[in-house]
Amino acid sequence: MSSSDAVLAGLDAELGWVRDAYTELHRHPEVSRQEHATSKIVQDKLAAFGCAVHRIGGTGVVGVLVNGDGPTVLARADMDALPVTEGTGLPYASTVPGVMHACGHDLHVATLLGAAKLMADGRDAWSGTYIALFQPAEEVGAGSQAMLDDGLVTKVPRPDVALAQHVMPLPAGTVATTEGPVLSAGDSLKITVHGKGAHGSMPHMSVDPVVLAASIVLRLQTVVSREVKPGEFAVVTVGALNAGTTSNIIPDRATLLLNVRTYDSQIRLGVLAAIERIVKGECAAAGSPLEPDFEYYDQFPLTSNDPSVTARVRAAFTAHFGPDAVHAAKRQTASEDFSRIPDAFGVPYTFWLIGGADPDAYRAAAAQGTVAQDIPANHSPFFAPLMDPTLSVGVRTHVVAALSYLADG
Repeated sequence: MSSSDAVLAGLDAELGWVRDAYTELHRHPEVSRQEHATSKIVQDKLAAFGCAVHRIGGTGVVGVLVNGDGPTVLARADMDALPVTEGTGLPYASTVPGVMHACGHDLHVATLLGAAKLMADGRDAWSGTYIALFQPAEEVGAGSQAMLDDGLVTKVPRPDVALAQHVMPLPAGTVATTEGPVLSAGDSLKITVHGKGAHGSMPHMSVDPVVLAASIVLRLQTVVSREVKPGEFAVVTVGALNAGTTSNIIPDRATLLLNVRTYDSQIRLGVLAAIERIVKGECAAAGSPLEPDFEYYDQFPLTSNDPSVTARVRAAFTAHFGPDAVHAAKRQTASEDFSRIPDAFGVPYTFWLIGGADPDAYRAAAAQGTVAQDIPANHSPFFAPLMDPTLSVGVRTHVVAALSYLADG
């Protein structure tokens, strides 16, 4: 019997409480930085499993299992929910108005708890140190940094490798992984441009920031189309433009909210530089009386999987689940802050995807070319991963990936 089979032998007996934990978390979601009840559940479970428990970064929780000599593996789950009103109609739907686990972090928490329990019970099959890290505030890109700022790298053993997963609208029962970039870097920025206010009937007395902002929006459409090499990836989205309060007053400023996604650090720097250059140039052309203001926020690092770690974990997945269940992941334009943690330790990592969509519905939608329309995606009020087999697969992937480093023999 392999180490994975030995550790996972008790999974069926544990799935009952894993399901209960998942439904409890789904019923009582907590938004970023407010994961107090969630972290209490996690802390109590880890302590019961025999882990050394640390509270780090406010609501962050880390459980450490030391089991003799060997490598150290860190596995991470995020915990926060979203300000979304649930529309799934599930019997365990959110009871918190306007808040929902619309991204699957409840499933991430439940599956990592399940893995930690099995690793604790299966110590005879592995040696080394297993770290289960539960991170707050992923949705705002701040939780991993909060844990680092609170001394994470000095409070837990230094891992040799870091692991993380995310449930996605792929067929349940499948796993997807890839080397290199798997999630984009993300940058949000608030740009304020300044004009000169005037009566709406006297535009010649103004420097109109509405016209200025409109010019900026149009000009920004050339950043990707004319400054990023064809075949390379970048997204520049103007998500909001706000100026003025009434029809007969020209305001003195306008605010734009932008979102940028990239897979390459040099492209990222080039795109951000182009945005600032265009905004400053349009302000100069309009005769703006003040320089524009740039405020960067909700910044997410690139998630780029280490090739050797990914190959090792993929081989373990294939051996456990079979080749038909393990696929090459497509790069996702979504973003994550997980990679800050292994980067701070200076260790390699891999981040994989597990499916949560009904396989029959997914296949039917794929045949019609309507997956994007028919299969609810993360952040949708209708996002509802199948509990089975997704919970089981999520526990298994964590255990199998960890044991690809920790297994005895």
